[in-house]
Amino acid sequence: MRVIPVLLITLLASGNGARAADDYIQSIEQWRANRVESLQKPDGWFSYAGSGIVNPGTSTLGSASGNTIVLPGGPAKLGTLDLDKTGAVTFHPAAGSDARIDGKPVEAKVTLHDNADGATPTRLDIGRYWFYVVRMGDVVGWRFRDPDSAARKAFSGIDTFAIDPSWRIEADWQAYDPAHEIELLTIINTLEKAAVPGKAVFERDGARYELQPVLEDDGRLFFIFTDRTSGKETYPAARFLYADAAKDGKVVLDFNKAFNPPCSLSPHVVCPTAPPENRLRLRVTAGEKIYRGVAH
Repeated sequence: MRVIPVLLITLLASGNGARAADDYIQSIEQWRANRVESLQKPDGWFSYAGSGIVNPGTSTLGSASGNTIVLPGGPAKLGTLDLDKTGAVTFHPAAGSDARIDGKPVEAKVTLHDNADGATPTRLDIGRYWFYVVRMGDVVGWRFRDPDSAARKAFSGIDTFAIDPSWRIEADWQAYDPAHEIELLTIINTLEKAAVPGKAVFERDGARYELQPVLEDDGRLFFIFTDRTSGKETYPAARFLYADAAKDGKVVLDFNKAFNPPCSLSPHVVCPTAPPENRLRLRVTAGEKIYRGVAH
């Protein structure tokens, strides 16, 4: 059997390690490039141009200042919204509004479905704009989107911490049986129920930390957390992080992929804040920093 000198083995291992590190850094750079590309899309988070609450009863809708709900674009009088006691929302178009659903003109009263139970809200198109309603707990809101919004045109990227492979952490996974249910508090003080399947436990600088994820429909784990950079270098309410489902009792937490929630990018989006269990008592110097392009 041929004996390979120890020094050569060391050099080979070192070379493989360097290549692996380079590959990892390139993968994070590509992830970040994909993230920026998605934010630049016409239907990305920066297309949000208006938002508000739909009050019970009848509201007039349009860009004219005399409307109950004043939109940042579109016809002066778009129509009326009716929110009844059951929470159902109907839209009645004004003459000549040219409101459309699925490309077809809306010519009579129609129900606008919201996002309850994961449904896709009814999209009401008005020229280049679109309007829809959303449900946030017991509150019904509205959203208005413009692919040519000033926020989208102004976006040029997000500041990040330097890529640090040490923040890719293989954590121990402790499953809950059965899954826990928690209530997440949003930035507008509404509550959202969520299933928590377990917790990720890891060590950093000799200290032990835990994070509890929300279980997504596709099986991924969704972590909502803060740390000691929050409110200074990173967004105060939370940062988000996805991880694949646990395997062999382990889950990979790659904090280099920690990203800003949509509400940090647009004042027209509502997001959950970090639950008390996910407020880390350490500085996570990885991932995205505060986006400075939008005033909140």
